[in-house]
Amino acid sequence: MKKKIEGWPYHDFATRLSVAVVYAFLASIAVNFFYQPGNIYSSGLTGFAQILTTLSHQWLGHTIPVSITLFALNIPLFILAWFKIGHKFTIFTFVTVFLTSFFMHIIPETQLTNDPIICAIFGGAIMGVGIGFALKNGLSSGGLDILSITIRKKTGRSVGSISIIFNVMIMLIAGILFGWQYMFYSALSIFMSGKLTDALYTKQRKMQVMIVTKCPDKVINGIQESMRRGITIINEAEGAYKHDKQTVLFTVVTRFELPQLENIMRETDPGAFVSISENVRIMGRFYEESLD
Repeated sequence: MKKKIEGWPYHDFATRLSVAVVYAFLASIAVNFFYQPGNIYSSGLTGFAQILTTLSHQWLGHTIPVSITLFALNIPLFILAWFKIGHKFTIFTFVTVFLTSFFMHIIPETQLTNDPIICAIFGGAIMGVGIGFALKNGLSSGGLDILSITIRKKTGRSVGSISIIFNVMIMLIAGILFGWQYMFYSALSIFMSGKLTDALYTKQRKMQVMIVTKCPDKVINGIQESMRRGITIINEAEGAYKHDKQTVLFTVVTRFELPQLENIMRETDPGAFVSISENVRIMGRFYEESLD
């Protein structure tokens, strides 16, 4: 029997903690090496935290570190996640945000380049990889990710696209307060971050699968034993060449589940014809694994 920590499998705990450390390190590198030195504002609550840090220096004469403003802004969202997403999810998100704030605090701010475009591109890419990696492994990086996940469950829109909509406000505030050039640099960074997030977080991308098979029972059992997916069956389909009778199966899976489906088909009916349509839009119920 696997060891457990407070009712959680030890392997799951260790994996998520490792992912949290990786994300925290990547986010800290993006902020301290590219965003802050280049006056680039990040996506999500990290961007708002940067804005508050800049304003604190202008209004108070004392700079409140980004690490502190970031953690403070996340506190009300922890409450939202606790009630709307799940307790274990919220606890791990708290750990992730704490580690991120801690790493931002101890890693010194370092200027690698004076070019704001390079800062925007590389900062956005590193931050997007970190967010996508965290979400792919069942963690939230905190901040607007929590709102994005909640809204995605209701609308079906991608996390990256939802984040871009929210982040328009950050770009406008940066432009109004600090100069319009910062709005454009921040827009470039946010765009890069959103695209990298979508590229890595493949659980949100739906794919329609059509299977033409002579062994429908084996295929159906293989899919339903390994994946929680509904299947539509069309019996007595006829091939135009040989006029033989076959069965057509329709299902929808995520991009993340595709390798698992390919293994199932190799085991149950390697001679089946499988057609896959990418990025389909779903109306109605579609089961998604709990993040908790």
